[in-house]
Amino acid sequence: MAAARRARAGGGGAGPGFGRAAEPAPAVPQGLLRLARRSGQLNLAGRGLTEVPEHVWRINLDTPEEAQQNLSFGAADRWWEQTDLTKLILASNKLQSLSEDVQLLPALTMLDVHDNQLTSLPSALGQLENLQKLDVSHNKLRSLPEELLQLPRLRSLLVQHNELSQLPEGLGQLLSLEELDVSNNQLTAIPTSFALLVNLVRLNLACNQLKELPADLSAMKSLRQLDCTKNYLETVPPKLATMASLEQLYLRKNKLRSLPELPSCKLLKELHAGENQIEILNAENLKQLSSLCVLELRDNKIKAVPEEITVLQKLERLDLANNDISRLPYTLGNLPQLKFLALEGNPLRTIRRDLLQKGTQELLKYLRSKIQDDGPGPNEDPPVTAMTLPSQSKVNIHAITTLKLLEYSDKQAAEIPEAVFDAVGANPVATVNFSKNQLREIPPRLVELKDSVCDVSLGFNKISSISSELCLLQKLTHLDLRNNVLTALPEEMEALKRLHTINLAFNRFKVFPSVLYHLPALETILLSNNQVGSIDPVQLKGLDKLGTLDLQNNDLLQVPPELGNCENLRSLLLEGNPFRTPRAAVLAKGTAALLEYLRSRIPS
Repeated sequence: MAAARRARAGGGGAGPGFGRAAEPAPAVPQGLLRLARRSGQLNLAGRGLTEVPEHVWRINLDTPEEAQQNLSFGAADRWWEQTDLTKLILASNKLQSLSEDVQLLPALTMLDVHDNQLTSLPSALGQLENLQKLDVSHNKLRSLPEELLQLPRLRSLLVQHNELSQLPEGLGQLLSLEELDVSNNQLTAIPTSFALLVNLVRLNLACNQLKELPADLSAMKSLRQLDCTKNYLETVPPKLATMASLEQLYLRKNKLRSLPELPSCKLLKELHAGENQIEILNAENLKQLSSLCVLELRDNKIKAVPEEITVLQKLERLDLANNDISRLPYTLGNLPQLKFLALEGNPLRTIRRDLLQKGTQELLKYLRSKIQDDGPGPNEDPPVTAMTLPSQSKVNIHAITTLKLLEYSDKQAAEIPEAVFDAVGANPVATVNFSKNQLREIPPRLVELKDSVCDVSLGFNKISSISSELCLLQKLTHLDLRNNVLTALPEEMEALKRLHTINLAFNRFKVFPSVLYHLPALETILLSNNQVGSIDPVQLKGLDKLGTLDLQNNDLLQVPPELGNCENLRSLLLEGNPFRTPRAAVLAKGTAALLEYLRSRIPS
């Protein structure tokens, strides 16, 4: 038996001794198997395997080869105390099939066989009752075995980029499922049993041939992300409006003629409906989307933007590029959180093209300036409240009282005049914009606004250090410090527990600021164009809300594979660094593929 096992492992049948012929190296090194018996994890990704060696399936059954040849064992080599294999990665090989022997690994919780040439899956998969994650994406599967529906603990099923034309009707039996990706297949319908997947959080149906969505999807009460990009949808079932947990809805590249009505989706933060045939924005539909942060409607046939768009007070990104819009409501300039507004490719008559090219903030400033103010006529003296500053620029009292905005930007001022802060009075200020000046320090009087300010922009100055005053702004959610001369951040910034966006691009950081690892609410870190040499993937993984990390154009010599474990990242930007791997072709595939690549390179 032992000789047979050695033969299967790639060795010869000859016993140990001098002068035997050299044996070919086994497809799976014994050292790797030894480690797997200790750790319970085996990574065989990218080894050119055309089949899985039998001794891999039997790793927990057969006596290890070293036990046949070595009678003395240290504490680390007690093979009889081995750990059952729980994680097996066979990604990026040349496998055309999987053996039914997979059932010999009943302790598996994760099986990853993505990026192979599989045309079918073994029915024995149904016996892996502990399996929690199955990744069979990027293969040539035309069907899924019914036995797959017997996996009671399966939480993640990834079958994207295959050749599936239908899904098993009983897929709804996978009651523990939290993530299901069936994108990039040839599906024309969704099983009605999907309604039973009440624990599903993420569902990706993108790039199929769906002409309609079943109304039963509305029963998925836990669903937060639904991606239906690039199908043939003409309408969205009204019942979908009852999906109260939905946060992200992707409907791009379909055949929609209007925005769906979503009155109960109070948590919806992102709605992507670009590249459809939408002609009218219904004011009533917009009023229902009070939590919306991102509204993407580019490449449609929209002719007008209703005044009611200003009810979207949390809107940060609005993309209306390439529509038929000829005029905009000036009140659009009053949206307090708007950071990005795309309007190119519209026949706008009231806005000059050069103004569009100056960027969002200049455009919003122009729109605000066109709002009919209740101010004095051209020949009247200004009221006392419109205080004249030494630079002859007035404090915009209207912006303070109505928009809760304190702005003194683009003045090339070395310090903020006292009159600017004096003008605030008892008014609460939510947004401060002191960008594009010559400031060398944080204005000390900023601390006076600590009870209300949540968005501070100090970009394009000459600030070299952060003072303690800034660390007292404990309601701060957005902080823009780009284009300064910062080299470090103080540990006191740990007090900014609500901070979820920080922009540190174009500074002089050589080290990733360690205090950022201790800001649990962070969702976006922009740190491009610095000199950062390394990052700590373990501490980054602790930032479980982090969705965007921009480290472009830094000095990263290597990318730690463990960064792939930061699975919440939706946008990881690493271009322009001196590392050799991952190569540019991998980066170009996008964040999901990059993270997958990094995970496949984590040593077992």
